Amino acid sequence: MAAMQPVSDPPSTAQCPPGVDAGTRCLSGQDSAGAYYLIAVPTGWNGDLVLHDHGGPFLGAPQAKRVEEDLTRWSVFPRLGYAWAASSYRQGGVAVTAAAEDTERLRLIVQQVLGKPRHVWLHGQSWGAGVAAKGAELFTVGRPYDGVLLTAGVLGGGPRSYDFRLDLRVVYQYLCHNHPRADEPAYPLNIGLPEHSTLTAEALSQRINACLGIDKPARERSAEQQRKLQTLLDVVRIPERSVVAHMNWATFHFREIVVKRTGGASPFGNLGVVYHGSADDKALNAGVERVAAEPAAVAAFTRDAGLSGRIPVPVLTVHAIHDPTAFVELQDTFGHIMEAAGHGDDLVQAYTDDREHSYLSDPTYAALIGALSAWVVGGDRPTPTGLARDCERARARVSGTCRFRPDYTPPALSSRTPAR
Repeated sequence: MAAMQPVSDPPSTAQCPPGVDAGTRCLSGQDSAGAYYLIAVPTGWNGDLVLHDHGGPFLGAPQAKRVEEDLTRWSVFPRLGYAWAASSYRQGGVAVTAAAEDTERLRLIVQQVLGKPRHVWLHGQSWGAGVAAKGAELFTVGRPYDGVLLTAGVLGGGPRSYDFRLDLRVVYQYLCHNHPRADEPAYPLNIGLPEHSTLTAEALSQRINACLGIDKPARERSAEQQRKLQTLLDVVRIPERSVVAHMNWATFHFREIVVKRTGGASPFGNLGVVYHGSADDKALNAGVERVAAEPAAVAAFTRDAGLSGRIPVPVLTVHAIHDPTAFVELQDTFGHIMEAAGHGDDLVQAYTDDREHSYLSDPTYAALIGALSAWVVGGDRPTPTGLARDCERARARVSGTCRFRPDYTPPALSSRTPAR
């Protein structure tokens, strides 16, 4: 893809958000496409830039608050001497390629303001890891990015990353019969929600709580609520604490994809899927709704969110083994994508024994960015064992835990989400 032009007004001096070291210079603005951005330059800047792709994605109009929150969360990078910049993206919703374009536009803005950084490290978190991977595939002229760091990444590419959320919807409806209710118009569950439905996230939570009692301690649930909840967890294989979040994504994000990204048809289907884990799998498989993915919708979603693996620079990933939001098995899929593209040697994958999705620890990220830099600059390819050692050393500079598991290899995604 050809290089982009920033065509934006210069940023203004801004107050840095909470958590950022005193003396850090913050600059903010809105680019020519409407995305808000924030740049942080620490005292004693080392000349390198971390270009951050945030997760989500969030629905609705872009907000400056989004990037302010990200800088607070990722303030470890300026503390380590790196300049940091992030875009809110020009729009909400599941628009991967557009978000990658917004990030590249920001890189050019930073270059105009600060001059060309010594190195540019492209960092993607969660859904933003897919954005960063897509950007690293698309923007290769002149090697604008020196290395890519992907953390807690949604890296299955296209529909495959989200198929389990359709499984969640159909199994939930089989058990609960209230999304939609019998007195509401029926619709295929793979569209998430009809375009003009007025259902809110709060109302959806009320339905989930009524059926599963998930807002109560286990001892306060009815036997029927506990049975249904346990069946759902056993079949779909998600932790209890993430049920409501995944149901929201399987409702409102699916609708956004269908309405705005894939021409009114759904890229998700479950024909032929065999579900396991209930007390009566035969009845479950006979009773769940079956819906077909529309081939044109699959193609459209894959064009936008799919990954080719043709990333011409080193890629380092980290993933919590017990991540409740983006399953660690996605890393096995991403490894195969990179290998099939002939870039398996450009990928190093690491894992931690954590249970969180949004943030691991400051020493973990210090070890990762240091190892990526050493790989690019000196040719010292990281190893999981070396990252564990580097993390412990980083604790002398920044506080936090180190939980790297050098011995871990993730199972295939098909072991968790049935193939289709």
